[in-house]
Formats: sequence, C-alpha cells, structure tokens
Amino acid sequence: MTARLASLCDGFETVVGLEVHVQLKTRHKLFSPALVRIGQAPNIDLDAVDAGLPGALPVLNREAVRFAIRLGLALESTIARQSFFARKHYFYPDSPKGFQTSQADHPVVEGGVVFFVVDDATGAEHRIELVRAHLEEDAGKSLHTDTGTRLDFNRAGTALLEVVTTPTMHSGEEAMRFFRALRGIVMAIEICDGNLQEGSMRADANVSVRRPGEPLGTRVELKNINSPRFVCDAVEHEAARQRRLISRGDVVVQETRLWDADAQNSRSMRGKEDSPDYRYLPDPDLPALVITDDDIAAERATMPELPGARRRRYVEAFALPPAQAAVLVDDADFARLFDGACLTATGHERAVANWLVNELAGVSETAVTATSPQALARLVTLVETGELAGRDGKTLVRTIVDDALADAAAVDAAVDARGLRLARGQDAEDVVRAIIATVFATNPVQVEQVRSGKDKVKGFLVGQVLKAAGKGVDPKLAQRLVDDALAGS
Repeated sequence: MTARLASLCDGFETVVGLEVHVQLKTRHKLFSPALVRIGQAPNIDLDAVDAGLPGALPVLNREAVRFAIRLGLALESTIARQSFFARKHYFYPDSPKGFQTSQADHPVVEGGVVFFVVDDATGAEHRIELVRAHLEEDAGKSLHTDTGTRLDFNRAGTALLEVVTTPTMHSGEEAMRFFRALRGIVMAIEICDGNLQEGSMRADANVSVRRPGEPLGTRVELKNINSPRFVCDAVEHEAARQRRLISRGDVVVQETRLWDADAQNSRSMRGKEDSPDYRYLPDPDLPALVITDDDIAAERATMPELPGARRRRYVEAFALPPAQAAVLVDDADFARLFDGACLTATGHERAVANWLVNELAGVSETAVTATSPQALARLVTLVETGELAGRDGKTLVRTIVDDALADAAAVDAAVDARGLRLARGQDAEDVVRAIIATVFATNPVQVEQVRSGKDKVKGFLVGQVLKAAGKGVDPKLAQRLVDDALAGS
C-alpha cells in the first residue's frame, strides 16, 4: 500500500508528527572539547561540562552551528539571526546534569519543508511542513544487566539537531518515507553519517487517531525508533492499538511508550510530559547565538545538489524509473557512486543503476562505499558492449569488492586473467556457427521440436552450444545465431 495523504481505517484517521534527532558529524561535543567517538570504553569521552561539575562552563561548538545553517538552507527554512539556549529540566539517570541544554522558544531553524515520493510508479511527490529544528545535546546511555543498571556518559553532550514536523502525516508508510527523505538530505549535505545502527538518527513518533471532522485525539509518543521500517511498524501498531481502545469505549492515555522492533510491540514507559513539565529556563552560561548574513552565505556557497533535485535529474536525464531514482538518492553513498560511474559509462546510465542497486549493493554492507566509480563503470561498459557475459559480470562484482579493484585497468586485468573476455567480430561468429552446425547434427529431434513450435527446447540447444564453446563466447551472440540457424538463414 502506498502512502495516502488522508488514510482511513475502520472509520478513523491516523495523525502522525515526528521529532527526528539528527546526530551531527562534529569532532567534538556541543559544549565541551570531549571527542565524539563510537565504540570507546564507558565514560572515556567525558568532560567536566558534560558531567555538570561545579564551575565547568559550556562553550558552543561553532561547527554545529555551521551544520544547523546547512540544514536550514536544505529545508528552505528561516534561519534565525538570533536564537537562545535553555535548560530543559528532567531527572533521569542518563542525564548527569539534571537538565538538558536545548532551545525552547527561539530555535535556530524555523519552518521548512521536506519533499518525498509517495507513488513509486509515477514519482508523484508530497511535502511535509516542518515546525522547527533546534540544537541540543544528547543524553547518556543506561546499560541494563542482570546485576543492575550501569551508566555510560560517552554520548552525553553530543551535538544533535532535532527536526520537528507538523502533525500532517497519516500513515506509517508516509512517516517512513519522510524519515528516509530526511536521512538522504542530512547525508547529502554532510552533517550526519546516517548510520542507523549506531543511533545517528532516531525518531520519536507522536501518534493519535480521530474520526473525520473531530479535533485531534490524545497523542501517544513512541520513543527512539532508529530505522524507517521500524517507524512504519511502530506508527501502524500504535494507531491500531488506539482504534481498538476507542472502539470498545476505553480512553487513550497520553503517555510515552517504547517500541520493541523484535517483538513488534510497545510498552508503557512513563506519562507524557508537556512543555511546562520541563520547566524551561534560559541558560545563564550561554549567550545568544548570533548568525550573520556572511555565515549563511559561506554555507550556501558550498551546498551540494540536494536529493530531490538529484532524483528529478535522474528521471529526466537518464530515464530511470522513479522508484529506482528514489533508492539511489536516499543514500548519499549510492548517489556518489552512481554519478561517478556515469561520468565514464556515458550512455549506459540505466545499466549502471541496475548493477549498483541489484548486484553490487547485495555483496556486503560496505560494498557501495568500497567500490570505485571507475571500476563499476568499466564492468557495466564491458557487459553492455558485449565483451563480458552478464553471468560473468555478476561474479566479477564480488571480485571488484573483495580485491578492491581501483580502476578500469584493474577490471580489465581481472577479466583477462580469468579468460572471461568474449570473442567478437566475424571470426567469433564463424566459430559459433560451426559449433551450432555440430550441435544441430547431433540433436536432430530437438531441432525439429523447436521448428514445430516447442520454443522451450531452444534453451537446450543454446546451452549445448555454450557448453561446447566454453569461455569466451557471448551468450547473446549464441542465442542470435541459433535463432538464425533455426530460421534456415
């Protein structure tokens, strides 16, 4: 089912808003010099500021500000020339300071829009309006074991941009497509690595249901969802849960729930806080964040092509199917490899897309980032010009990845070393015709079966020709010459 803009189920409309936490690709934390690293021993990357020790004063990371400007430009938002930080008070074990430094009434980015495809067949787009995007620091992590709960504050203080949408999505699939589109944008502008396994993007989904024409229903928040598919599953599950409650006369309780992707279920975490519960107070240790026109101009000058424009270019210039173009632009690594390969595989762009999406991406999780555009372009060119059989190309894809073949020369050397290069020209055709004559002479019954209309038997004859010819014969050439021979030409 494709995303509908006003989906109804059992007489109810689902209403969804997302709050997506984008972890910024900064070297240091938002207010301290502590490093941002993955996989360190607990509490190694921790500064006095992050721990909230007395007398430790925060200093804003200007790289995070640059990234906020870039996101504002990409989302067509208003970038505030002056914004402020506040203390958001809550008392959880993973919050070492007893408050989170965030932005309340005056965020750095206001408004904006995200476009994404809602119909894979036609490429029709939908737009979701944004409320804001604000800078804030991340919390630590609670590690629950059989012997108790341990706290790791390595993540505490890491720079985040929280992107808040309007409640204008109406299905899990629509929310999933929005999440994918936003991920493609933040990766394209190089402010986030998009690594979902490491929590670089996490969504909180606010879900409610109502009958058409009624006010918005009671919303329930689903916390820390780290993949597009899980966003879809969580929203659909929660909407169904609320429909069941209302249908039997029960009340939906405003609360925060945790989504368990393995169990495909959610559980209550706590009552849902509203803004007054957090007791926002201006942070006395941080001055106003001032952004100048020169700051914005500097970032605008380095902005790359955005995924939406790139997707439209792929469809219009290369005649890629809209769904395939969307797959390529949803991941910046896919797009970079595709664009790079197309520079030298001119005229074979659709084939490059097919090999990238259908073959290369399935080799390993790192295959796309590990493959050079020159190597992919040469592989596709060899297949498209008939110098390499498609079946052998599929084998060569893994060789390109495993052996890190860096350029066209390395691919050619691998082809020749394995004897995979196909013979071409009149001499090759003469050899294949001679083999066909021998195969037909030894299989007269099958030849007559094909000529009498049993086309499935033709595959047997082609197979016998290729078996006799061995390596170096193009299957397409063998197929064509068998057809000619059967026709009596």
